[in-house]
Amino acid sequence: MASLKLLGHASEAFDDSGLETVTSLEQKRVEESVKKMCSTFEANCDIVPRPILLREKHYFYLKRGLKQLSVAYECLDASRPWLCFWILHSLELLGEPIPETVASDVCKFLAKCQDPSGGFSGGPGQQPHLAPTYAAVSALCIIGTPEAYNVIDRHSLLRYLFRMCQSDGSFSMHEGGEVDIRSVYCAAVVASLTNIMEEGLFERTADWVVRCQNWEGGLGGVPGMEAHGGYTFCGLAAMILLGKARMLDLSRLLRWAVNRQMRFEGGFQGRTNKLVDGCYSFWQAGLLPLLHRALHAEGTQLFVMNRMSFSLGAGKCCTRESGLYCT
Repeated sequence: MASLKLLGHASEAFDDSGLETVTSLEQKRVEESVKKMCSTFEANCDIVPRPILLREKHYFYLKRGLKQLSVAYECLDASRPWLCFWILHSLELLGEPIPETVASDVCKFLAKCQDPSGGFSGGPGQQPHLAPTYAAVSALCIIGTPEAYNVIDRHSLLRYLFRMCQSDGSFSMHEGGEVDIRSVYCAAVVASLTNIMEEGLFERTADWVVRCQNWEGGLGGVPGMEAHGGYTFCGLAAMILLGKARMLDLSRLLRWAVNRQMRFEGGFQGRTNKLVDGCYSFWQAGLLPLLHRALHAEGTQLFVMNRMSFSLGAGKCCTRESGLYCT
């Protein structure tokens, strides 16, 4: 097995330039921990089997979670649609089927979480909230049966989204609740999945999201705040759903995103000068295919517009005349 390149690059380790801080000490501690872990793995890689995903064990673990949870999950009583979504999404990624009876039980439970005034709550009888609304709608779409789709009351859901929409284009998480870019993402996803992108619902939203992009290139939770991986993912994804991604400075966003990958550890940090964290392998690395999509579309359009001749036809390449075929 090829040796780990990570350990061959001591020059990539953090250098505090002689100015020791609490943050620099924590960074060095993490690097030492990663180095020790990788050294142990390298020393045993010839005798210990390479790690593999235990698909079957994951499947039974996830399926069991849809039927019964341990008391340790009591603290997530207000996040029950999220538990359904996390499990169903994991099963979907594994390519494993969801038993019909289990899927039907999930539909019946999520129906109890739907508020008559619109939106879904974290559990039956609780207050509707955009986050569990996102989770519930996503879970039902993963199931994808007529029973699942019929659970969603699109008319009351649209009214709920309009109630959550603020005058500046942002969205609150619930009645009188906090406003940040997560709620914009949740609203955009839900509206897109249920095909209720009503005119006027997101009229000022793109302008508000653009104001969340700061000088670093990433996006904060609200305008003027520090750039953060989770908020940046939510903001960019929402703008793509709204067809407004090019309103952001995508080049600066890309530079910020790739610089969040730690050169020694290999993982991603959520913010500048923060420690590496496993969850940001999703939020930060997830930005890259979104940026590729947005930048690729922008480059294609720019190329076509540049190839347009003054006679209003499109040329095949830089040296060819325009023609009806290419146009």
